[in-house]
Amino acid sequence: MLALYGHPFSSYTQKVLTALYENGTPFELRNLDPAAPGNHAPEWLRRWPLAKFPLLVDGDHTVVESSIVIEHLQMAHPGPVQLIPADPAAALQVRFMDRFFDLHVMAPVQHAVNAALTGDPAKRVDGVAWAADKLEKAYAWLEGEWARRTWAAGDGFTMADCAAAPALFYADWTHPIAANYPLLRAYRARLLARPSFAQAVEGGRPYRHYFPLGAPDRD
Repeated sequence: MLALYGHPFSSYTQKVLTALYENGTPFELRNLDPAAPGNHAPEWLRRWPLAKFPLLVDGDHTVVESSIVIEHLQMAHPGPVQLIPADPAAALQVRFMDRFFDLHVMAPVQHAVNAALTGDPAKRVDGVAWAADKLEKAYAWLEGEWARRTWAAGDGFTMADCAAAPALFYADWTHPIAANYPLLRAYRARLLARPSFAQAVEGGRPYRHYFPLGAPDRD
């Protein structure tokens, strides 16, 4: 049985959870929330002292970093949904979009969240403003791209959509996607309706009070 160490409200944990749920891959979630039963933190930190999650244990293998975990699942535990295409050019596009959502959508959200967690009102305002500027640029670029695609890298659901789902989920909470981006808003709605991501969202629902910017009463 695969073991995934992570937190149900973590965007990068949700990214991997979406990949696992998409293919119906059996696994055990070892919840790292301090209030969760099991006290999995010591084993997690023993395996990865850098204290980042998610972390996947597959037999004798420890796999870290969300994109690498999904790549590992594709190689070692393939399912009916090919999350990374066999064609090298198509796979490169998937990997590019995966990085775009991690670096240009989720990273600004994390910047705003970290600023809010300081408890300093001025840092919170500055952090949210900085994130809003970066996210607005990302939204505008994405809106132009979606005129030619259904999912992040084309017609099929891939690792890029696993990255996009939590990134856009939390980004819209941080800096709402405006009505002048209808294609991007529709894509976010499709992601929320996808059973694999919907299951990940439900798993994180009890922890919404953790969102320091205030989780909206929606989604």
